[in-house]
Amino acid sequence: MSSEAEDRTGVEDLGPVDYIVVEFPGNRMTGEGFPLLVDLVDRGIIRIFDFAFVRKEADGTVTAVELQDLGGGEVDLTVFEGASSGLLDHGDIQEAAAALEAGSSAGIIVYENTWAAPFARALRRGGAQLVAAGRIPVQALLASLDALEDLPPDE
Repeated sequence: MSSEAEDRTGVEDLGPVDYIVVEFPGNRMTGEGFPLLVDLVDRGIIRIFDFAFVRKEADGTVTAVELQDLGGGEVDLTVFEGASSGLLDHGDIQEAAAALEAGSSAGIIVYENTWAAPFARALRRGGAQLVAAGRIPVQALLASLDALEDLPPDE
């Protein structure tokens, strides 16, 4: 098999690839979620392609933050060092930072949903293609559920 064919086969075997931008207002990060993220990777549920941190200063300036500069010794982030596939570029980081409040920092993660790869492969083999996707933020879901509770009962 040629190298190009091998590369294509690898891409066709991928599960859905997503990204998240998680803001830490006031640059306050407890690190509570990091062991859970490591567990997802260790169990093969996700595979991290890119992992980056940025800080947005009060004047709007955006700077990259090195992993070793985070956590203050409370959180070991070295497991994520080197997670850079090239999918996340400078423009993406600037776009993510635009969503941040000044004086905050954010983690940006690009990851594969490896748990969904067999399903995605089966769909592709059948000729299906993804034409839309989305995510419902938990806050929106909770607001919808609260609104349902406020409705008068049907008679």
